[in-house]
Amino acid sequence: MTVARVAIKSLLSRKVTTVLTILSIALSVSLLLGIERVRTAARSSFESTVSGVDLIVGARSGPVNLLLYSVFRIGNATNNISFESFDEWSRHKNVDWTIPISLGDSHKGYRVVGTNQNYFRHYMHSGSQKLKFSSGQTFEQLFDVVIGAEIAERLKYSVGDRIVLSHGSESVAFQDHYDKPFTIVGVLKKTGTPVDKSLHISLKALRALHLDWQSGAPPRPGEEVSVEEIVESELVPSDVTAFFVKLKSRIAVFKLQREINNYQPEALMAILPGITLRDLWQTLGTAENALLVVSAMVFFVSLIGMLIALLSTLNERRREMAILRSVGAKKGFIFTVLVFETTLLTASGIALGVSMLYFGLIVGKPILETKLGLSLGLMAPSNNDFFYLISIFGGGLVASIVPAWRAYRNSLGDGLTIRR
Repeated sequence: MTVARVAIKSLLSRKVTTVLTILSIALSVSLLLGIERVRTAARSSFESTVSGVDLIVGARSGPVNLLLYSVFRIGNATNNISFESFDEWSRHKNVDWTIPISLGDSHKGYRVVGTNQNYFRHYMHSGSQKLKFSSGQTFEQLFDVVIGAEIAERLKYSVGDRIVLSHGSESVAFQDHYDKPFTIVGVLKKTGTPVDKSLHISLKALRALHLDWQSGAPPRPGEEVSVEEIVESELVPSDVTAFFVKLKSRIAVFKLQREINNYQPEALMAILPGITLRDLWQTLGTAENALLVVSAMVFFVSLIGMLIALLSTLNERRREMAILRSVGAKKGFIFTVLVFETTLLTASGIALGVSMLYFGLIVGKPILETKLGLSLGLMAPSNNDFFYLISIFGGGLVASIVPAWRAYRNSLGDGLTIRR
């Protein structure tokens, strides 16, 4: 009989143990590769959120904080920038275009972004992808609003619907602007970025919402400014939260950054998004490594479990080994059978684990994109994936040596002896 045939028959005779061992290896493989895939997708998603921007300018604070609230809509600015400063830097000789970002209001947990038409002309994501509309168009009238794909999908909104915005961030809405409703005029296509979770209005509209507010407080009853009066007013934005800058030549990026950071009329800070994003990932590196360590520990435990299963059944199989020896099988044959069994278990676990991973990606892809903004494509295994798979296979091979060596050393007489 061949080694493969003996090993397969032996595994089939212990179906429950074999299935549980393969399943434990498969779960550890799918977990390890899944964590790697999510980590890569998260980094790719962050990096593709905004493209083609040379500088991000905001009030002086921390670079990572500025990146988070201006690009990812996470957190809040320590201060705003005066509109005069924004306008001055927008007209700088080295600046090609700017995109203002003004935050502060929300709608049912989603952020409202005040901006201008440059947002729809120049904002890019995923390399060089510009914003596109699935329906409608950009805002033109004062109380027009353009919504992201997730908002339209989850709240069942469409072009023509009227909505009310709230004063305050997405977590705390202080008061609804019932007297100034907006009309949805456009729905953006899905981008997999925070744009999907944002409502976009003009800077003038954001100013109009708070025209009758005093020192951050709403007007008293009877002192509200009507919509008709607002439309006829000359609305000049007072400030913006941050703005994106694209230069005519990237050679001047460091020179302009220094000029902005040394700007005397106002405390401003300019950051390079790529460098700041790298710093952010270095901060998150500990969490990434912790996930990989947990996954590696799960795999190590599964290998220990396989080793224990093989060792626990070894005593039960001593008579089987002795019978094989009695019909002419050599010690090397017994050793090879045990190694082949473990190799077969490991290979089967790896194959099942990879299959489970891709099945999970197919099933969970829409949920992850909608809930977390992670795009997990069905791409081929990466170099890291192959490294992990080879390491797992090697670990299984090493684990097989202990029971195989013990079986090798068992003598024929010891195997046939009845122990009392």
